[in-house]
Amino acid sequence: MNKTDSAIHATSPAPSDRLARLRGALATQKLAGFIVPHADEHQSEYLPASAERLAWLTGFTGSAGMAIVLRNQAALFVDGRYTTQAEQQADRGFDRQHLIETPPAKWLSAHAKKGDRIGYDPWLMTVGEVRRFAEAAARSGAELVAVSDNPLDAIWTDRPEPPLGAVALHPVELAGEDAAAKIARLQDDLKATNADAAILTQADSIAWLLNIRGSDIAHNPVALAYLVLPAGGKPQLFIDGRKLSNSVRDALSAIAEPAAPAAFGPALDAFAGKRVLIDPQTTSAAIARRLTEAGAS
Repeated sequence: MNKTDSAIHATSPAPSDRLARLRGALATQKLAGFIVPHADEHQSEYLPASAERLAWLTGFTGSAGMAIVLRNQAALFVDGRYTTQAEQQADRGFDRQHLIETPPAKWLSAHAKKGDRIGYDPWLMTVGEVRRFAEAAARSGAELVAVSDNPLDAIWTDRPEPPLGAVALHPVELAGEDAAAKIARLQDDLKATNADAAILTQADSIAWLLNIRGSDIAHNPVALAYLVLPAGGKPQLFIDGRKLSNSVRDALSAIAEPAAPAAFGPALDAFAGKRVLIDPQTTSAAIARRLTEAGAS
């Protein structure tokens, strides 16, 4: 068992007990079901221990999958790489389904009941995923509902703290291009499309743009953060300041404005009347919704 598995399973109840406790939490929120993707707020494939919700709930520790929990049924979806692993690891309360042969949205449409409220965490699902699941729920007369408080987090009482891996600068000799040049090049692209800004949420994209490396995820040299790239001026990097040494902060400040993660939401609110680019396949629904509510287009 690796360190991530140990952190997830050290003192938690058995997966079958977790499933029962999740159903109790769903009932409290008047939800008939809940979608649990293998994802974090940055849509990473490999996750920090604090984001391994699917593993904690089901026992399955693969790098891709999803679970859907309903009142009387629960399913775990994995692809062909993980069929044997899921059979060995996952709690018996979950039916095993093939992610490709039986897509989760199709399964939901077949098993949700009319009037059911199916919850999801909008920080953990992309714009495209939410659209697909909302359509699937509607076909069965159910409703997809965004929750502000993830019910799984409420019962995961020994959840690890978010990572605070140190950020390092990646030498331009290895990166191949200066970060300032990359920023300028992308800003030219934004101006060419009449966009006021773009939102970057994936850690590898931010690492590439700013020529930085991190250690928030085992075996992945990235730092979890958000970045707002305006069509002109410095980008804003929203990252826990404890990840930045004084020298790294000083170097980054020459090309970007470091800010606390709590400032990310208000920064999105400032785009009222502006045109902001996001990728619907990699950007969480929560970010898109906040931009829309702020009046961005």
